[in-house]
Amino acid sequence: MSARRHFAIFTTASLPWMTGTSINPLFRAAYLAKDGDKDVTLVIPWLSLRDQELVYPNRIVFDSPLEHEAYVRHWIEERIDFKPSFSIKFYPGKFSKEMRSILPVGDITECIPDEVADIAVLEEPEHLNWYHHGRRWKNKFRRVIGIVHTNYLAYVKREKNGQAIACFLKYANTWVTRIYCHKIIRLSGATQDLPRSVVCNVHGVNPKFLEVGKLKLKQLQSEDVAFTKGAYYIGKMVWSKGYRELLDLLSKYQSKLAGLEVDLYGTGEDSDEVRKSAERLSLAVHVHPGRDHADPLFHDYKVFINPSTTDVVCTTTAEALAMGKIVICADHPSNEFFKQFPNCRIYKNDEEFVQLTLNALSEQPAPLTDMQRYDLSWEAATERFIDAADINLQVPESRIHQTSRVSLPAFLRTRKLKQNLEDASVYLHQALSGLEVTRCAFGAVPKTLQPDEQLCKDLGLAPPAKRKKLKLKLMT
Repeated sequence: MSARRHFAIFTTASLPWMTGTSINPLFRAAYLAKDGDKDVTLVIPWLSLRDQELVYPNRIVFDSPLEHEAYVRHWIEERIDFKPSFSIKFYPGKFSKEMRSILPVGDITECIPDEVADIAVLEEPEHLNWYHHGRRWKNKFRRVIGIVHTNYLAYVKREKNGQAIACFLKYANTWVTRIYCHKIIRLSGATQDLPRSVVCNVHGVNPKFLEVGKLKLKQLQSEDVAFTKGAYYIGKMVWSKGYRELLDLLSKYQSKLAGLEVDLYGTGEDSDEVRKSAERLSLAVHVHPGRDHADPLFHDYKVFINPSTTDVVCTTTAEALAMGKIVICADHPSNEFFKQFPNCRIYKNDEEFVQLTLNALSEQPAPLTDMQRYDLSWEAATERFIDAADINLQVPESRIHQTSRVSLPAFLRTRKLKQNLEDASVYLHQALSGLEVTRCAFGAVPKTLQPDEQLCKDLGLAPPAKRKKLKLKLMT
């Protein structure tokens, strides 16, 4: 193994799908590799052409992994001021229409050769491991860190039979993260409590937003008009992303908020219903298609209103603070990190929401200090990640397998018992995830134990039949 530490970052989505698990792992890879003292590989899903058409916006599709990689690299290079030095690999994936998610196909640990397997970072470890059937992560990698992005329990509770499903899912998430990860980082207290977990926001913001904030600060200091627009909200246009709460508040307090104008930006399956609900209000609430938050269109808004309580850590809230705006958000664990910033105004009830909104429209934002600006950056987020993950950046000695039958001390015998129980738990999970009927019963995409011929062809893998024979040969 190299004298440098190697980070393999596995995530559940990729650009051009503009979702948190596409964007944040990409920035994490770039900033971990920035100093040049670590080797970093970003491992992202490759989809067949048919799935790409379902997932990626604006009819963007790729004929090859090389073409997809070029798109991802161009996107990140436009947003940072250094040349990223990480590598990109692809694992086979399938899109689940029912879950609206990409699920891994086959054993994705194979993407990283054994000789460089060192630190694995699993972005959404529960998602990556629900149906994992293959090499045990903790056997292949020296250290496995899971980063929990999504409050899955909050989402499923909104569905039919949601409480029952959430109860099962809570157990499943605990099970797979316990057996496959050494350490779990929860971005906020809004996520499920998991074994061996700590709460730490290890995300930063696109540096372009910090540049906008510096420009606005200069305008305020020179007594220029920095903000010419009022309030807005941006997010995927589904009711669960805070639109219902926001429109309910605006409807309830229309008289007190008379004269308020709010612009809503988003695209999603509930767009038409959101638009109709907004039109019934006497307030000027305008609904617009979704746009990139970095669009100059947003620079002149002064107030960002975000009543969502289903996020874990809302990226757009961090971006708005970085741009020097006043942010109004609910008193919720997902917003705990933002309470340290003077421009973050937290409301605990409806009346406070109204008062804070009126105050924000009549005030100027407080200037960010250098330290506050740094805390929002990816440099600071990377430092928090290394600390929270308990990673020793000095390469540890090679693993030593104990073969002696000498009597062990009591605390080691207890540890051995725990290890045996975990081994049995892994065996059970592998047995269940290896049966097609069990996988499908719990929501997996059919026939995803191994990549199909098209995925193998796209990724240059051995055809399914040969892969199966090779796996049997290695197991015997």
